[in-house]
Amino acid sequence: MPKRYFERLQTIDYLIRIRGTGNPTQLANRLEISERTLYEFLRMMKDLGAPIEYDRYKETYYYGEKGGFNIKFSKSMVASSPMVMIFTTVFALMS
Repeated sequence: MPKRYFERLQTIDYLIRIRGTGNPTQLANRLEISERTLYEFLRMMKDLGAPIEYDRYKETYYYGEKGGFNIKFSKSMVASSPMVMIFTTVFALMS
């Protein structure tokens, strides 16, 4: 999976958190992707538990609960082996 995929996911997450996405056409253009691809990102995010909603009056996506995506590598101790890098995708509530 290309690095650009994760950059787009982080950008979508950030814009949703600040309620600055604009309408779907504007967001897709900003990300240089098709609206169909945008909807695939949003569906995937929802499938991972993101409470994404859309405000028709303000024309922006937002999270129904405080939170965001945290995509990173985490070091983990495995019982029978040394430190390993494990890729984790976590939907973390931020207070």
